[in-house]
Amino acid sequence: MKLDVLIFAAHPDDAELSMGGTIIKLSRIGKKVGLIDLSEAELSTRGTIESRYKEAENASKILGLTMRKNLKLPDGKLKYSDEFMLLIVRQIRKYKPQIVFAPYKNDRHPDHVGTSSLVKESIFYSGLEKIETSENEVKQSPFRPAKIYYFMQTYKFNPSFIVDISEVFESKMDSVNAYSSQFFNPKSDEPETFISTKKFSNYLEARACYYGFQIGKEYGEPFYCEEDIEMKVEGLL
Repeated sequence: MKLDVLIFAAHPDDAELSMGGTIIKLSRIGKKVGLIDLSEAELSTRGTIESRYKEAENASKILGLTMRKNLKLPDGKLKYSDEFMLLIVRQIRKYKPQIVFAPYKNDRHPDHVGTSSLVKESIFYSGLEKIETSENEVKQSPFRPAKIYYFMQTYKFNPSFIVDISEVFESKMDSVNAYSSQFFNPKSDEPETFISTKKFSNYLEARACYYGFQIGKEYGEPFYCEEDIEMKVEGLL
């Protein structure tokens, strides 16, 4: 299966939080969007691996994903290794996306930082003939996506572009709230965490409002690219 867009996230719910609105918009215009969670988030304070899979399944339906899978890499140990790199190269060569999204390189969670570096290096190596991988015992051909864009998690950056998500913001929040074990839930008796407070939910909306305001819209999601991005003349008006 060939995808238009492939997103890599360290944990289930990372992509929903950071770019759920953009995923929904891409899906609604007919793009084939895949999401690969690197770990099962087994170190999370709240919920279980089983509940997280069910929540991810519900969120995926809201997002309109074409494909979602979990690589089951060890939570808390996501950083570059040849083994992890080759595993991601196989996914890139299998799905051949033109665009890849990954976490921004600087964040409070070490797994987000490690995932960013791991995906960036894997994209480069996926284009090299002498890096050999196979799928179902069939040798894969080299392939390198055209662009990699980075999504914002906790730490801010100066965005290269902002996507207007005003019309799908409520659906984005539905995808986030599908993870009922993780986010604000007054009925929960589990320990409070950084992301389970009402303040965090308010922060998500405030951030979307802030970046929406920067482009004259109600809600927005920011992205960063290390390379220059072409702007067509018709896009200026």
